[in-house]
Amino acid sequence: MTSVFENTFVLRSATLADGGRADVHLRNGLIERVVPLAGSEVSGDPAVAPGAGAQELDLNGYVLLPAPVEPHAHLDKALLGGRVTNVSGDLAGAITAIIEAYPSMTGDDIGRRGLKALGEALTHGFTAVRTHVDCREEIGTAGIRALVALREQLKDVIDVQIVALAGDVGGSEGRGNRAAMVASMDLGADFVGGVPSLEGDPDASLAELFAIANDFGRGIDVHIDETTDEGTFVLRRLAEKVVGSGFDRPVTASHCVSLGMQDSAVVRDAARLIAEAGIAVVALPQTNLFLQGRDSSTRKPRGLTAVEDLMSAGVTVAAGGDNWRDPFNPMGRIDAMETASLLVSAGHLLVGTAYECVSTHARAAMGLPAVRIAPQYPADLMAIHAASLEEAVASGASQRIVFKGGQVVAKTEVTTTLNPRFG
Repeated sequence: MTSVFENTFVLRSATLADGGRADVHLRNGLIERVVPLAGSEVSGDPAVAPGAGAQELDLNGYVLLPAPVEPHAHLDKALLGGRVTNVSGDLAGAITAIIEAYPSMTGDDIGRRGLKALGEALTHGFTAVRTHVDCREEIGTAGIRALVALREQLKDVIDVQIVALAGDVGGSEGRGNRAAMVASMDLGADFVGGVPSLEGDPDASLAELFAIANDFGRGIDVHIDETTDEGTFVLRRLAEKVVGSGFDRPVTASHCVSLGMQDSAVVRDAARLIAEAGIAVVALPQTNLFLQGRDSSTRKPRGLTAVEDLMSAGVTVAAGGDNWRDPFNPMGRIDAMETASLLVSAGHLLVGTAYECVSTHARAAMGLPAVRIAPQYPADLMAIHAASLEEAVASGASQRIVFKGGQVVAKTEVTTTLNPRFG
């Protein structure tokens, strides 16, 4: 949408993540200056007046944050939950359900649902989304084409990165899926994706994925070890391949659930290798909490990767929503605050660290420029109605203002009528 504001304006009396308050001036897509306010002072000092022609926006009562980004979504599957049911509730059941739904997932259908989901994402503050898109031999590139078109349509308001996900690619039986992957890269997919830990020969799968990535000069983003079975541990082989081959483009490993099931010494050793390889890890708490740990009614694992050990080793750990109301996850509000809240509850992270996983760290994992509330950083920001970052994550308030490149691209206003006994 077209902003009602110009490129130059000032955000008055915003609360920052550290609890401080400031006027934040934006100019030509960047943060121009940040003027601290004393205590609970509300801006109004002529000394911090905006420049000529600047628009003003009162953010008193809002927390101003670097905008979140989504490092792992599936826009081709988004919002399918109402028409596609995962009978068993586990990962195998979700895969079966989505394969049965393929005939109804036309390019037009994917485009409509993808557009609606991206609209929700933008409304909730996301200024960038990385989506994995199925492109198996049996379905071809319809989803890739639909998402490439959406990426172009929305390029001025939200960044979309596309990962081609072709299923089994190893060995002679993977020839058709490899062809679909190559066609998807030719159509404009940004990253090579795969699921090597679900293939019979993970090493053969990794070899093919790296070969295609090298041919196209692109990075890799794989689903890996999405299981609580500690005997599945392909993540280490991925890290060894990156280090051994000298692969110098971005590599992202998503899920990595079985890492969280290993002994502490094994985890620490693997984390050091993952850090050396420069692999970014994306935790996906909601979908993995839903899909994993269904083998028993007691002692259920949380289905999360070893977040704290990875961070301690210097690994970039991001977090995402993964599936947005589809057979892999019937829930999901398409909201980084929901993901951050789950990292606090299920991952035992501090609130500030949890928010960094969906913003600062997620941007790093996606190769996007860093955003801070400081001069000369991109003005990709989210203002959310709350008194503090802790309240913002806990409440997930709907009332938000989203800035992309210094422009307002989404604004939600909420009116509540409460019984007068509440004062």
